[in-house]
Amino acid sequence: MTYYGAKELARSFRTVRENTLKIAGEIPEDKYGFRPAEGARTVAETLVHIAVMSRVQEQIHVTQHRNSLVGFDFFGLMGELQAEVKTPRTKAQVLELLRSEGDKYAAILEGASEAFLAEQVEYPEGMEPRTKSRFEMLIAPKEHEMHHRGQLMTIERMLGITPHLTRSMEERIASMRAAQSGQ
Repeated sequence: MTYYGAKELARSFRTVRENTLKIAGEIPEDKYGFRPAEGARTVAETLVHIAVMSRVQEQIHVTQHRNSLVGFDFFGLMGELQAEVKTPRTKAQVLELLRSEGDKYAAILEGASEAFLAEQVEYPEGMEPRTKSRFEMLIAPKEHEMHHRGQLMTIERMLGITPHLTRSMEERIASMRAAQSGQ
């Protein structure tokens, strides 16, 4: 029996993307060019990077349905995606890219069978582990997005914005305290 399959994978990815969209919406467009440090991506570049990186997994598992990454042109694909990251976009265009790419990837996840998720993909010589399940690889964009979302929440703080997840938690705590003191 599987407790976490395609539907759960898609649902959790959608939840992560929805939170990213909330952050992207809260940051003013005039701050999309903000770069927190030399060599770091701007806010807009980080958001576009998040939006397009699921295409790596899409290319491997759906477009090419690879059972081995031996010979996969990872650097060619990354070059294409990096060019996308550098393409100037308005805030509205970035938000739409996050939505559309997120919807597309969630649909891929939701449509995956248990057999497909269990398939093993071989990694090139010298990489450990030597194989990973498609499930493990397909969950990577969610983990990747959460990493960058943490960076974006720090950037929000630098810009004087309290992240929505923090505000929500503070509201729940205040409500619990009020209820407790009213007893």
